Amino acid sequence: MADFFQNGLITTLHELRPDESEHLVQVLENSSRRRRLGLILPVTAADMQAEPFGRIVQELQGVNFVDQIVVALGVAPDERQLRETLEKVKPLGDKVHVLWTDGPGVQKLYGELTDSGLNLQAPGKGRSVWTAYGFLLADRNIEAFVLHDCDIVNYDRSMLARLCLPMAHPALDFDFCKAYYARYTDRLHGRVCRLLVTPVLRSLMQCLGTNRFLVYLDSFRYPLSGEFAVKASLALSNRIPSDWGLEIGTLAEVYRNTSLKRVCQVELCHQYEHKHQELSVENPSAGLMKMAADIMTTLFRTLAAMGTVIDSGLLATLRAAYLRTAQDAIRQYHADAVVNGLTFDRHQEEEAVEGFCQQIITAGDAFCENPVGGGEIPNWARVLAAFPDVPQQIRGIAEADRAAV
Repeated sequence: MADFFQNGLITTLHELRPDESEHLVQVLENSSRRRRLGLILPVTAADMQAEPFGRIVQELQGVNFVDQIVVALGVAPDERQLRETLEKVKPLGDKVHVLWTDGPGVQKLYGELTDSGLNLQAPGKGRSVWTAYGFLLADRNIEAFVLHDCDIVNYDRSMLARLCLPMAHPALDFDFCKAYYARYTDRLHGRVCRLLVTPVLRSLMQCLGTNRFLVYLDSFRYPLSGEFAVKASLALSNRIPSDWGLEIGTLAEVYRNTSLKRVCQVELCHQYEHKHQELSVENPSAGLMKMAADIMTTLFRTLAAMGTVIDSGLLATLRAAYLRTAQDAIRQYHADAVVNGLTFDRHQEEEAVEGFCQQIITAGDAFCENPVGGGEIPNWARVLAAFPDVPQQIRGIAEADRAAV
């Protein structure tokens, strides 16, 4: 039986007829003539040189429903990496623009804005996305921004079409759309989501009682997916965390700044495969352990900003509740793996939960030392109020970098 079940506080858009993907593309091409879309591709130099990025560029050559494409190139200090990126995306023609965030032009702009009191010091995916927002905001005809990662092994244009359609279809009125999908090969993946985020959210609801924000987060089937679409007007208001808390922080900003009836999640594909991070239990400052700490710190600070008291008593109770909930989840996932003939290393799953539990403590300590934090980048509404020409400056820098190489 096809899954069309609606649950939680947001609308779920399922993939019920995968054979209709070409029809969706045609509908989207017609719709995007009235609602223009900008695509953001945040990519590191390493991912740009990997095979999936080449496949993505190849698939995008046949896409007519995106007006502009911004490749935000980060972790690329060498000009040769910019040159290589420009060469790789050349088949996409004039609609593609490469934004070299490590280049002297963008770095100078970051410095000037930081000197003016805006927090743009922390590098990372969040800052690259923020900069790409600015690039697209220079064109007021772009109605929505769409973003996806560049390490998707099985990428095809139907994924992008499904992500774009809720923003462009004239019969729909969504402000934000989040992607979801199943992550598995011969085993289950997505450990941070299924063994940390979901058990933590449900444990917090046990500790705090009914909490609409936590129910909202738990309504997303894959809250850590790197793919989403957002109306330009909402992107203007949303603040962006600069670390691994980007996805949870983005969902929190959407919760604050728009109505939940205008939020949806869309199933991109039956199966999704991309690069896997190391668990890194022995090195908490790297891999999935670092990701877990950033996510939990962002969650604690967001809850505190909404009036929830996060103290040592709650953190101790949460740790105990999380361990039990996560262990129950392992039992459920083990059964699911057995029924579907998948490999399941229960010992490794238990090790992951123990590592995540320690990162909850680490994040709690970080929160108690600095409840407010300082990792969020100012939203574009604030930047434009003080420096209205910054989007045009970003466009000019990208054009100058392209001409220079």
